[in-house]
Formats: sequence, C-alpha cells, structure tokens
Amino acid sequence: MPDRTASSASSDLLPDLVAAAHRAGADAAEAVSAERAALSVGVRNGALEDVEREESRDLGLRVFIGRRQATVSASDLSDATRARLVERAVAMARLAPEDPYAGLAPQDRLARGPFAELDLFDPAQRTAADLEAAAAGTEAAAMGIDGVARSEGGHASASSSRWRLVTSHGFDGAWQGSAFSLGVGVIAEKDGAMERGGEHRAVRHLSDLPSAASIGEEAGRRAVARTGPRKIASTTAPVIFENRVATQVLSPLLGAISGPAIARGTSFLKDRLGRRILPAGVALIDDPFRPRGLGSAPFDDEGVSVERRAIVEDGVLTTWLLNSAAAAQLGLNSTGHASRGLAGPPGVSTHNLHLEPGERDLAGLMSEAGTGLLVTSMFGPSLNANTGDWSAGVSGFWFEHGERAYPVSEVTVAGKLTDLWDRLQRGSDLEFRSSFNSPSLLFDGVAIAGK
Repeated sequence: MPDRTASSASSDLLPDLVAAAHRAGADAAEAVSAERAALSVGVRNGALEDVEREESRDLGLRVFIGRRQATVSASDLSDATRARLVERAVAMARLAPEDPYAGLAPQDRLARGPFAELDLFDPAQRTAADLEAAAAGTEAAAMGIDGVARSEGGHASASSSRWRLVTSHGFDGAWQGSAFSLGVGVIAEKDGAMERGGEHRAVRHLSDLPSAASIGEEAGRRAVARTGPRKIASTTAPVIFENRVATQVLSPLLGAISGPAIARGTSFLKDRLGRRILPAGVALIDDPFRPRGLGSAPFDDEGVSVERRAIVEDGVLTTWLLNSAAAAQLGLNSTGHASRGLAGPPGVSTHNLHLEPGERDLAGLMSEAGTGLLVTSMFGPSLNANTGDWSAGVSGFWFEHGERAYPVSEVTVAGKLTDLWDRLQRGSDLEFRSSFNSPSLLFDGVAIAGK
C-alpha cells in the first residue's frame, strides 16, 4: 500500500486558505485537510473476491462572519477550486442565521505543541498479496472448526491517514495514524438450522494484530456454539452482557451527557451532573493519550487540549462532553471532546473510553448469578432519550448453576437504564479491542421477553 500520509499537500495550503477567507470578508476561519490511503481485500472459499483501493486528499473550510457560520468541503485541491471554495463559504455565511454560540475555540483552551507522541502510525506496508494471504488464512482456520458449514468471507485491510487543522487565531496541528484489520464471518449448521458467527480485530500497529489462525478459530467456535438455539419463556432473571457487547448497554450514557443534548434539554441525565449514576467505586475513564489507541489524539477537532479524565468517578457523573459551542451555551469550558468531519460544525465524541474492571471473571459472574441469560450478541437497541427506557433484541446462552446450559435466540431484554446502571456488577475481563471497552457486566432482575 503506498504511503501518502508523509507527503501532504503543500505546507502552505491550509494557511493560504484561511488567509484567503479573511481577504474575502470572513472575520475568522478554520481549514482542515484529510489524507487517506487504504487497501482492503476480501476472499470467499479461498478465492479472491474483491480488492478495493482508496487514495483521497480532501479539504474543509469553516468561516465566520460575526455569529454566522458556514462550512464547505472539496476533494479537488486546484487553485481554481480553492478559490471557489472560499467564495462559496463566505457567501453562505452571509446568508446563514445568526448563532450566538458560533465561533472558534477560545484561544486559552487551545493545545500547545509539542504534542504528545502517541505511537499511532506504523509505516509497515501490506501488499494486496499480503492481505489476500491473511484473509484466506483466517477463513481457512474458521472453516477448519468442526460444525462450520460455509464461509461468508474473510477480509483484511491496511490504511493510513493524516489530519491537519489550521485556524485564523493561531492553531496549527497535525497527526497521522495507521490501521490494520483482519476478520472473517462463517455459518455453522446443526440439524438443518444455521447460525452465524465471526471475529474481527483492528489495531494501529501490524505487530499487535492477532494471528490469522487465532481470529479464524475464534470465529468458527463462536458460530458453532450458537447452533441449536432454544426459545425461552418471558421471565425476570439476572442478565450478563459479555465484554464484546457490554459497551452497548453503556453507550446511551454518552449521548445523554453530550453537551448539545444537555443544552437542548433532551437527555434523561440532564439533572444528574455531580450525582451518582453508577454504583460506588465504579469509574468510566476517557483517555486520549493511550499509546496506539484507536481513539487517541493529541488535541480535539477544534484544536482544544485534551486530557485523561474520569467521566464517572466513584459512580458519580463528573462532566458533560463539550465542544466549544455547547460549552458557550451552558456557560462552561470545552472539555476537548469536539469531533468533526470536513463539512458541518463540530459535534462531540469521546476518545479511548473504558469502564474499569472488577475482580471476578466471566465464570465468576455466572457463578454469582446462578441462573440467567448470558448475552453474546445484540441488535436493534431502542432508547427513549428523554426517559432512559431501553430495550434490545439479543441472543446468547441460558446458564444454570453458573454453567452454560444451551444457546437461546429471539429474546428481548428491557429496562430503565438508570435503574439497570444502579445494579451494575463488573467483571474482570476488560480487553482493549476498540475505542470503547468494557468488562462483562452483570445486572440482576432484568425483564426478559421470550416466546
């Protein structure tokens, strides 16, 4: 895969764009560039199925005229296109409605270099042949598990990217990252019934990627374990969410504490700042500085400094997630959680988020619960953002006396999240697999809708 990240467009491109916006009548401006090179390969039944290559260089421009703002983007970096970009952005801003909270991030909140070295970029090269071999090896390992009947395909990819932000009030920062991924999906069959299973991993550095054999074998085992599911009667029982899906029970918390939702008053946690929302002793950590983290960054997407913080500490909600606009609306400071693409104003997002683990492994949680439902996959979650009422379709395993008894499917679990979170018990099996990670979670007395 060719490496385009190290050779960006002219180093003067973004400052020139900002300066041109000023000359065209903007009071303030920010320009961003995103460069990406990616190669992905898919195989099915040992044969090459598809190869996709992407190389892109894109620009985004946000301008302000007073409290009016507009954003535009382009993938053509020619002088003529950049001139039209500036002209269009300024014209749009003049016609935009006033937003009393629109503006660049306050200068005293900006990150200052030198920025933290986070080891996000691995220059290792992967050819299409390398990726094909890895994908085929993963598929072969999965198909080698007894009970696996057919493949949905193996896939491997490698990518590199570079992001740069320049503002008219003096910020200029850039960072680059890489990603390598490998995965496979298969179908297992038993007594004429079929169940899907899969495994996928993504890392910043190639050396951190698990072997094709280990990924494939895990996919095969997971598919086979799900065969022959039963339906269960509706009941109330303990429910354990396996660590791979446990974040989906916690993710509504993030939307509920986002600054824009709080400012609109459309959050079931809008009155809970400084109050306990998880059990005592529980911490939810956001860490932008984790080396090789998939969500790591030296600054946020407005150039604001970032920091490791406990969003929940000892069970208590300590902060909202704020970009500059939401912070201004709430009379607070940005928390360094601005997130944006090339077009549109920033939203908010976390960096590397994890729930700190407890002391019992998954087997220990099952032993503690005795009898109940172990959830290993989830689909179609539904949330009432104003009340916190939540439900999701799930499948997994019924367990008895602390041991798996049989697989189950076509089950729905439901409850009010604030009540569920009050009863959260953490496992010790925290794994850093993505930008949001959790150990397995046990909740007692959960409503389960079955047949």
